[in-house]
Amino acid sequence: MKIIIGLGNPGKEYANNRHNIGFKVIDCLARRLRVKVDKAACGCLLGEKKGRSLILAKPMTFMNASGGAVESVVDGYGPERKDILIICDDFNLALGKLRIRRGGSSGGHNGIESIINALSSERFPRMRIGIGMPQTDMDMADYVLEDFEKSEEEKVEKMIKTACDAAGMFIYRGIVAAMDKYNNFGIEP
Repeated sequence: MKIIIGLGNPGKEYANNRHNIGFKVIDCLARRLRVKVDKAACGCLLGEKKGRSLILAKPMTFMNASGGAVESVVDGYGPERKDILIICDDFNLALGKLRIRRGGSSGGHNGIESIINALSSERFPRMRIGIGMPQTDMDMADYVLEDFEKSEEEKVEKMIKTACDAAGMFIYRGIVAAMDKYNNFGIEP
């Protein structure tokens, strides 16, 4: 069984925020795999691919409290940690960059920190998607809750599709194949 969890904030007002890129990747995967992510369970919206033992999840907690929902999904479905992929934004990566890791620290990401605390472990795969840094001295909490600029939209769409490809690689070929092909992958302007 594989579980792909995209992080974001629930609610229409957050739908296109930088922080919700994880939800966008889950939506892309759901379309490709023809999975409806609409079952409310474990503090998430879930979708299941029949016959492939694949769960797609969008925690319906706010980003900084993602750990409880992730823990509920893990407890409910019982996958090995290596078979979970968490997808989130990262402002320390340039817009369009991907970084996939088997585990590690939160890197200052509150959603990942919440998951680490809930699972009592840093050992779970994650894909960080670069949203870039603000051009001004803006508060980072405000920045991640902003929508992408119009000038960034084309790059963001390509980035979502590439992250979806990388998640597919994780599902069908594993973390090492996904890391080898997509780590530090960048979308050119």
